[in-house]
Amino acid sequence: MAGKTRTPIIIDTDPGVDDTLAILLAIASPELEILAYIVSFGNTDVHAAYDNIYKLYQAIGRHIALHPEDAARFPNFSSTVPPLLAVGPEGPLEGGRHYAQYFHGRDGLSNISERHPDLNVDPGSSSFCYNFQPVKESGVEVALRLLESRPDRSITYVVLGPMTNLAQLVRQHRQTVVDKIGRVIAMAGALDVPGNTTSVAEFNVFADPCAAKELLVPTDLTSGLPLDRVVLAPLDVTTAHELPFPHYIQKVDPAFTSTVQPSIADGKSPLVHFTSSVFEGTREIMLEWGKDALELHDIVAIWCAMENPPEINPVGGLPGMSPGWAIAERTFDIERTGEITRGMFVTDRREDNTAYAPGANRAEVQAQLDLRQLGHGLLESTAVPARVEVEYPGLQPIRRRGVACLVETPGPSVLLELLTHRVWGIQ
Repeated sequence: MAGKTRTPIIIDTDPGVDDTLAILLAIASPELEILAYIVSFGNTDVHAAYDNIYKLYQAIGRHIALHPEDAARFPNFSSTVPPLLAVGPEGPLEGGRHYAQYFHGRDGLSNISERHPDLNVDPGSSSFCYNFQPVKESGVEVALRLLESRPDRSITYVVLGPMTNLAQLVRQHRQTVVDKIGRVIAMAGALDVPGNTTSVAEFNVFADPCAAKELLVPTDLTSGLPLDRVVLAPLDVTTAHELPFPHYIQKVDPAFTSTVQPSIADGKSPLVHFTSSVFEGTREIMLEWGKDALELHDIVAIWCAMENPPEINPVGGLPGMSPGWAIAERTFDIERTGEITRGMFVTDRREDNTAYAPGANRAEVQAQLDLRQLGHGLLESTAVPARVEVEYPGLQPIRRRGVACLVETPGPSVLLELLTHRVWGIQ
């Protein structure tokens, strides 16, 4: 990357299985400069998630110790400028905590702490290589310090878990965020597809819908994030990106199976042993759900940060994207307290020309479109429901602006090839 500028990023994460793979990709990517990890609740509790950063770094350190020729593959694994490691929120802005331990396990990494005690970490051991700097500051304090210390609009804040820490930062220091932050990329939400935690909600938003609503659906121009610098990676686009486990077996670890035959360190690089150990339980769960692959949700967000550094956009415009990437402005609200709709993105289709006609059976319409190999439009009505005037005591009705949502990437196969090469060094 000589001669090229690296994008400084803050990674706000709840390290579970896919977060860990996303962080591995970030560490192996010279386009990025990792400034800090802010670890929050989410896939598991905040303390187990915090320990997973240690486990991940230990695996890389052990790998490089045995294969020093691979050190250059991990440009962000450096003791020269180690990223900060801070403890973030232990729970949401309001209400009880919700974890995804049903998928990620009690420790967030498919319970490797029980199945593979050799991967547990003793931070006091002389053989453990940190290459990050644990700090006592809160996640908000760390993010604020970094934003204030760097040039305006240079830092990308990547959210791989609940948006709680970012919401607290905006609550306490919004003007600094508006003045200083370059871009926010968040893996969050489901617009036109089912959720992955409930039928309507994606997990990161489900875990703290109040934070997501505060940031993405501001009530006025003096609250929330500067939306001209926000890009969401919803399930609509991330789900298509996968790491098929047969591909992993063919390219990375021919001995990989499941928890029935746990990974054995002998004969494998430490990094492959680590990822295979983490993937064992995940594979069993995914097979129960009818898919022999890991969905790369958080990895897409890191990939987006790699290829789309911050840039100054026209006021009120959408963020600029690199070739192969596309976004669309979507308008929605976020349900916070619904009995069965907590975390749902309630999309406003009244002025959305991608929406189906009012009252149409979407399945039937789509079947006809597919049969004729047609896109939206020809078989659909252009009618929209009548607008209903809403009275706001003392206020004029406002038109809410939309949020830039990722609708296209260079493609799942491109990401799979990139991931396989960068993380495991395989062409």
